[in-house]
Amino acid sequence: MKIAAAQFAPVAGDIEANVRTVAGLVRKAGAAGARLVVFAELSLTGYQTALVREDPALTLAEDDPRLGPVREACRAAGTAAVVNGPVRGGGPLPGLTTLVIGPDGATLARYDKRNLFHGPERATFTAGTADGRFVLDGLRFALATCYDNRFPELARRAAADDCSVYLASSMLEDGNDSFETVYPARARDFGLFVALGNSLGPSEVGEGGGRAGIWGPDGGRLADAGPEKPGFVVAEVG
Repeated sequence: MKIAAAQFAPVAGDIEANVRTVAGLVRKAGAAGARLVVFAELSLTGYQTALVREDPALTLAEDDPRLGPVREACRAAGTAAVVNGPVRGGGPLPGLTTLVIGPDGATLARYDKRNLFHGPERATFTAGTADGRFVLDGLRFALATCYDNRFPELARRAAADDCSVYLASSMLEDGNDSFETVYPARARDFGLFVALGNSLGPSEVGEGGGRAGIWGPDGGRLADAGPEKPGFVVAEVG
């Protein structure tokens, strides 16, 4: 299976604009042969937790009609989309949530970030309590979000649960050491393909560093989108 790892600069607080960008990249990735494309942490709103706290309209529902263009793009391209944003759940605050929209446009999985990063995230979101899993074309996938990846037990459980691919929606600023010390280590230590969706542009934690990409189970880079240009890269997994 070919999958894609994407990057772009989200427009802070503009779900409709970000959905249009995501939908366009899904269509392009599908045309390039990708069966799935993974996007960055808070790709639907931009990584601006203060805006999420201040504006209730930035919290989505799982079946939110604003995601309609992404669902339509998935159906048209035959490609799944792994998107992330504030999504209502069972807690008093939204989850920092990854939604997997399948090639048929239906929701395949939901994962709420288990390890919230710092005070602003903890003031904005409810931490998840369960691991994220789904199956596509016979391959079992695991889900993780940014700071989650600092905890190797998530990848260890994924490998023990017969996952082949570990999808990481992240917001890594330029110069973050995770590109060298975390993502390749998760791949190498647990024999997983690891796919990173990351951001470009300004955010609450710094300038997005790009370099979305994919690592093989030996920890070697299979694809790297570079630090500057929006778009995606594709690699074979499984």
